[in-house]
Amino acid sequence: MTASPSTLLSSAAPPRPARDSFWTRIAAELAEAIGSGIYPPGQRLPSEHALAEQFGVNRHTIRRSLAALCNQGLVRITQGSGTYVEDFAVDLVLGKRTRHQQGLAQAGLRGSLVVVHEQVLPATAALAKALQVPARSKVLALRVVGNAEGQPLHVSERYFPLPRFERLAAVVRETGSITAGFAAHGVADYTRRESRITAELPDTQVAAELRQPASRPVLLVESLNVDTAGAPIEWARAWFAGDRVKLTIAHDEH
Repeated sequence: MTASPSTLLSSAAPPRPARDSFWTRIAAELAEAIGSGIYPPGQRLPSEHALAEQFGVNRHTIRRSLAALCNQGLVRITQGSGTYVEDFAVDLVLGKRTRHQQGLAQAGLRGSLVVVHEQVLPATAALAKALQVPARSKVLALRVVGNAEGQPLHVSERYFPLPRFERLAAVVRETGSITAGFAAHGVADYTRRESRITAELPDTQVAAELRQPASRPVLLVESLNVDTAGAPIEWARAWFAGDRVKLTIAHDEH
């Protein structure tokens, strides 16, 4: 004899989860859908309203589920636009010659550097030592966002000795390239002397510029570039979105 649907539900169905656990179950189902390719990389998820109707819950529950997925690095939430599946992790090479646009081109992507702030500052003791300039001498400070296909990969603070690179900010704003800025000042080639990598939690400004939660770690890279004569021309501190970037150290670059 075949049991009726109502009999099966009453005898075999698991207890209904507590209301507070709805958001975890929904987050798990959405994560499974992302992992199986139902929502492929880069795709926008259904709206909060649509998801609330789909799962039979209120929008507050959906927001908790999406926030959990965001903290896991599976999605990114863009204010006023929606929630998108994180779409790539770019493999960037840190080698003797590290170039943002060239590195992206090798990964089949397009990108540029966007100057969000510039300032002339007196060199701190640490900057003066790194750039080999007198203490409190003038340096150009740029805050830059590195984008790939419209998505921020890193935020950096970059420092250059003055007056040697007095027009560099204008060139970078026009071209989106530090290399072009150096070329405009007679530096045809330059190399990376050192890179130091650590992991940390971003401050609120870095998190906002990278469009990620402040609870998600970033990779901090401190680096020094020199010209062909060995003179320091740039000291930088860059925060990379840890879930969008894989950094490879190249030891065999000539």
